[in-house]
Amino acid sequence: MKNKQLRASIAFGFGRQNWEQAIDFVVEAEALGVYSVWCAEAWGSDAVTPLAFIAARTSKIMLGTGIMQAGTRTPALVGMTAATLSALSGGRFILGLGTSGPQVIEGWHGIPFDRPVQRMREIVEIMRIVMSGERVQYLGRVYELPLPDSEGKAIRSSMGQMAPVPVYLATLGPKSLEMTGAIADGWLGTSFMPEHADIFVEHLNAGALKAGRSLDDLDLLAGGVVAFSDDLEALIPPRKPGVAFTLGAMGSREHNFYNEAYQRAGYKDLALQVQSTWIEGRREDAAKLIPNELVLQTNLLGTDDMVKQRIRAYRDAGITTVRVDPEGQGLRERLDILGRFMRLLDEVNAEA
Repeated sequence: MKNKQLRASIAFGFGRQNWEQAIDFVVEAEALGVYSVWCAEAWGSDAVTPLAFIAARTSKIMLGTGIMQAGTRTPALVGMTAATLSALSGGRFILGLGTSGPQVIEGWHGIPFDRPVQRMREIVEIMRIVMSGERVQYLGRVYELPLPDSEGKAIRSSMGQMAPVPVYLATLGPKSLEMTGAIADGWLGTSFMPEHADIFVEHLNAGALKAGRSLDDLDLLAGGVVAFSDDLEALIPPRKPGVAFTLGAMGSREHNFYNEAYQRAGYKDLALQVQSTWIEGRREDAAKLIPNELVLQTNLLGTDDMVKQRIRAYRDAGITTVRVDPEGQGLRERLDILGRFMRLLDEVNAEA
């Protein structure tokens, strides 16, 4: 996204809180100039339904699935969903896809976690055929449409040709990052530290170059919690359990893609030790193992000047949209923190 100024994005998080308050946060964030809002799915609410509700309450903010789990829907249904939400929102929908992991895909959905990267590539390709209005005929390694030796036939979407929907991929491993650089419009970064951006950006760039593209063609999105205080040391401990959870619980011992990303960033021994400690059930001990630097490198914490320096770090690492989670008690405090961040973001953009 060459010559583009930094933008801000937020997550639509509600948990057990009031849905209406969560919607109000997005509405106010739009007024503050936030570019996009992202709705996740794991094993609770889905990523799509809340976006339809948000679309009815907003007019400018982009609406992304962050992420829709690849393989849990047929590729045609992904295309139908993208076309519908794009039409309902006036072209504001962004399709964010990720592979999830075997614990969720096989444990919650009951389908094999098979060839996840190739599966995600084929879903994107089929979805784009659906959006084009052409008959959906496809021969891949995972999907074949129409189904061979069946009564199925190649069908066009009844919605006709639609404007392309941007596709953002949440990827972590070298091969999946290269695929993202080759086929996606954006990257949803997690386990990202600007100080170690090369473990992601090099592979994104390699994939883009192989496809005859430039990394500037992609919107790179990453960030973390934003919290303000003159006492930086007080902001660090509350964040350590979250990092330990990522290293220890976001996957099995055999497949934790987040843990592997931290290993590639130079924290192999630490990542494995935290994972083992967590799996043994010693969660408090796992959190105590997290060094301050991991918290500071994965979030935007401290005084205004400190947070501005973190914004610059993301910018200099190639990030084009900073994802922020304002830490505060209640709607009003979270909005105040978000507004303060947006002012600092504008100041950093003005420097450029």
